Amino acid sequence: MAEPAITETRTALLNRPRRAPLPVKEFKGKADPDWCPGCGDFGVLNALKSAVSELGLRPHEVLTISGIGCSSNLPGYINTYGMHTLHGRALAVATGAQLGNHELKVVVTGGDGDGFGIGGNHFVHAMRRNVDLTYIVMDNQIYGLTTGQVSPTSRKGMKTKSTPHGSVENPVNAIPLAIVCGATYVARGFSGQQKHLIELIKGAIEHKGFAFVDVFSPCVTYNKENTHEYFKQRTRKLEEMGHDPSNFQAAIEKGGLWGDEIPIGLFYRNDDAPALDEMEPVLAEGGSLSHRPLDVSAENVRAVIAELM
Repeated sequence: MAEPAITETRTALLNRPRRAPLPVKEFKGKADPDWCPGCGDFGVLNALKSAVSELGLRPHEVLTISGIGCSSNLPGYINTYGMHTLHGRALAVATGAQLGNHELKVVVTGGDGDGFGIGGNHFVHAMRRNVDLTYIVMDNQIYGLTTGQVSPTSRKGMKTKSTPHGSVENPVNAIPLAIVCGATYVARGFSGQQKHLIELIKGAIEHKGFAFVDVFSPCVTYNKENTHEYFKQRTRKLEEMGHDPSNFQAAIEKGGLWGDEIPIGLFYRNDDAPALDEMEPVLAEGGSLSHRPLDVSAENVRAVIAELM
């Protein structure tokens, strides 16, 4: 159970009046997306912009961080603070940013290769620490930026540039993985279901703790199997299936379903587990570290700089 002080703080945050939303156009980035026409990532970008708008957030209150890949170009396409970091390292950078200024809403965006392949280590440990981040993965089940190699979520037997005779590996199922590793908000959306996806992202951003949203975001150029039509025919909303997201075991079971019916929606939510910044004593008082006086003498600053030069 959460400690009383943490519960009171969360209740106050949830009950504070929501400001009038800014128009979605205020979150349009300076650069236009260069994704292939029809790419599912357009839908994810639009959903994210709509979500922060409807929540009444302002651009300076949000930090968007990404790794490398088609989807990881997203911070350049949205008007918030942004960082385009290293392949697979977005969650590590985001953890530092969130602990440095835990008053920011930190959103991490990336793809299945970036997040579950080279970034798999950071994915696991950010979840077990319950870092207060929103992690949106545009899962197209292929490496798009490098022109069509097998990814961690590609179907077994799938033929790609790197597996011309078919992949021999089992795919990662990120939903049950996230639940058992400690993520406290675990959801899956589909870029072709905009209103549904917006609500999932809004819930993730408002959640205190590690929020993971896996999004089916079809690659129209290199993945001819997992298409928009494929997911349109198979996805079924968990709320229509009578799922209870507070049920840990049921969430894992629903996360394992894949076939003629593929669940989307909120699999699991735990509002009682404290986030990492709530457990760190140095962050308990005095607000964000980034806004505190440095309290280091000029002499010590010069000594540190001299040592590093």
